[in-house]
Amino acid sequence: MDESLQERRRQRQIMRARRRALNPFAQKKAALQLALRLLRQAPVLRARRIALYLAHDGEIDPLRFAMLAHARGKQIFVPVLRHFPADHLLFTPWQRQARLRRNRFGIGEPAQGQRFRVQELDVVLMPLVGFDAAGGRLGMGGGFYDRTLAWKKRTPTRPPVLIGLAHACQELPAMVAEPWDIPLQAIASDRRWLPAVRLSRPD
Repeated sequence: MDESLQERRRQRQIMRARRRALNPFAQKKAALQLALRLLRQAPVLRARRIALYLAHDGEIDPLRFAMLAHARGKQIFVPVLRHFPADHLLFTPWQRQARLRRNRFGIGEPAQGQRFRVQELDVVLMPLVGFDAAGGRLGMGGGFYDRTLAWKKRTPTRPPVLIGLAHACQELPAMVAEPWDIPLQAIASDRRWLPAVRLSRPD
């Protein structure tokens, strides 16, 4: 196996263990801090349609943000795994009481609802396994967001704005970008907001 891929696998194991180690109180506190931080950011304030994920495996939970944003008139969407084209994502409107079904990874998805393409959204909040201060991202390795957003490498300024979400404890030293990585416009954690340029101070 390529040395960089081995290092990424090792980093994923460490970062996933860190977030799983957070107790329920720490998770709830982080979710609230994240929600309040996101609601202060210009791309979020301008957005009408915002996609986010249903937290799994210790991921920082955007549900508190979803409820606050929805109350402010934002339309919230969640991803649904699509088999054609192979392993791409579509997005369906989020409803708190909607019936969920488990996809093949055990992650909940709405069982019903209209499907939207990612190009129809204003902001996509993406789960991260790890990140660095320059905006580098480490995903789960499945490539679903990378495949769905591959066109962003050619036209990075077209909507949606891509924002990665993670616990502050998932920050890594400088990471080397892989050719298939889709760049983010910003990363938000429970402790700070990082535009996709080097920025080391907390807000």
